[in-house]
Amino acid sequence: MRNSFFIAGFLSLVLFSCGTSEQKTETKPELLLNLELADSLDLDFLGSPILASSNPEGSRLAFFDYPSQKIIITDGAGEILDTLSKQGDTPDAYGFMIDLPVIYGNDKVIQIGMNGIFIYTQSGEMLKKIKHPEDMGGAVFSSRTGKTSKIIRLNGTPYLLMNSIRTRETYAGAQEFYDTYKAIELVDLETGESLDFGPFEEGSLFLNGKGFIQSDYYPAFAENNGKLYLSHGGEPKVWIYDFSPSESKLDTALSLDIPGLFPIEGIDRNELSEGSYSFHGGTAAIRNIFIQNGLIIISYYPGMDPKQMDQAQKLFSEGKEDEGRAIYNKLNRETSPGIFVYDETTLEFLGRLSYPEIANTGGLLANDEFIYFQKKPDPNVEEDFLRVYKYKLITE
Repeated sequence: MRNSFFIAGFLSLVLFSCGTSEQKTETKPELLLNLELADSLDLDFLGSPILASSNPEGSRLAFFDYPSQKIIITDGAGEILDTLSKQGDTPDAYGFMIDLPVIYGNDKVIQIGMNGIFIYTQSGEMLKKIKHPEDMGGAVFSSRTGKTSKIIRLNGTPYLLMNSIRTRETYAGAQEFYDTYKAIELVDLETGESLDFGPFEEGSLFLNGKGFIQSDYYPAFAENNGKLYLSHGGEPKVWIYDFSPSESKLDTALSLDIPGLFPIEGIDRNELSEGSYSFHGGTAAIRNIFIQNGLIIISYYPGMDPKQMDQAQKLFSEGKEDEGRAIYNKLNRETSPGIFVYDETTLEFLGRLSYPEIANTGGLLANDEFIYFQKKPDPNVEEDFLRVYKYKLITE
């Protein structure tokens, strides 16, 4: 087995199934930031697993393996505790996957699919099924390390914070879509009730009259201490809200200065058709947001040169796959994802970090203690395990 990671390509993947904003600018950091390697774990599993989620203390991790379609639950050292698969036409099958698995506490896992939100025991027994807030027409799904829904608690009640999948009986080629869009769902895990939040605020580039596809606005989000942190995909901003189970009120917005950014521009809305679900993995995006020890950790991707991407895609369409792949590989080497760090209380910019040299740059996962990276794959070596590095974010 080649130990591989999902790296979204530039090809379009079609998958079916308030308050006033105050811009914050970066200031000179007073702290020195460093990612310090603390430990690693090896998942002994033959396949191509991807690290999905962790509980806050890191005693449970969830992976998903695409070849076997198995959810893998491990302890904090990577020892496999259980595996489960819910494929087929059965009452407890989640159907077409639209998110990676989410660890829930110490003994449960949540899986979101076209059939609903499913809560299982660690060993695979279904505990609850929560219906989606409206009938599903289709969905788009980006698979990256640590990119999945998040468990939060508000007033002591557990909620699932997830990407909103409502169609609202419109589509991205119509103005109504941009007027009614909400980025995320807050799902009460006890009652199953759901509310959506996160519109395109005044000043958002998604209100410029252009049309956009799902990867352009695919959200990244986190919540902590009654604050919601939300980014709409390729827009280099983090919108910050005062947040409760019943409402969100815009507080401020962080404008992010992303090095080497290729801004998303949108297309003519006439080019978008109803019922089409597409995703470009090579465009700019805020890929994830985590809150750890008073710090806001923002994983970003500056995007690839769109002209060269078009050239590579043209070569692929002409059957010149080796030439197209060579351009894509060159673009991938030249594109540098990174990590911004802000102070959670003051919103002061503290610094920018590069991914560790030994790590795959497809994504990261953070819990209360560590930041996890998957090992960069070696194209010349086949391995029957997945190595995950555990880093500490050190401030000096």
